[in-house]
Amino acid sequence: MCSLAPGPVSDPASAVKTALRVLGRRWQALQAKIDDLDAQLAPLVTAAAPELLALPGVGVETAGQLLVTAGDNRGRLRSEASFARLCGAAPVPVSPGRTDRHRLHRGGDWQANSALWRIALVRMGCHQPTRDYVARRTAEGKTKTEIMRCLKRYIAREVFPYLLVAAPGSQAGT
Repeated sequence: MCSLAPGPVSDPASAVKTALRVLGRRWQALQAKIDDLDAQLAPLVTAAAPELLALPGVGVETAGQLLVTAGDNRGRLRSEASFARLCGAAPVPVSPGRTDRHRLHRGGDWQANSALWRIALVRMGCHQPTRDYVARRTAEGKTKTEIMRCLKRYIAREVFPYLLVAAPGSQAGT
């Protein structure tokens, strides 16, 4: 059994051990910073939108991202459809002649789209109504990509009213 304590860098094995030690310490330092920032973020998001956090599959990070997207683009959010378009979750026909298939809009805020994707993925794993929906749509012949598109659009529609309540102009002192 070899020891992982690095010695003098005289061969490739000791160089690898030294590199792993440096990377491990760097990871620990970065993880401590992430934990500290997460601890600061949780009360802010909870104060801004507690109802949003109560929705199934919505965590602090995803809610925070959706709040940032909505707050940065207040003038563009006239409806839930405009929010879905901003998040890249609005359906776009695949081609002009065929309107029975859609794809996601590839523009918009990719981080918000990623937040919607994470919410949909969590719901697909542990939210029974979503699991039933996925089973029904799969039986209809929809692909997983098409089902995910539909779920992200539904989630964008569901979270939009909670983002309006948490608007930056509605907070005290602003």
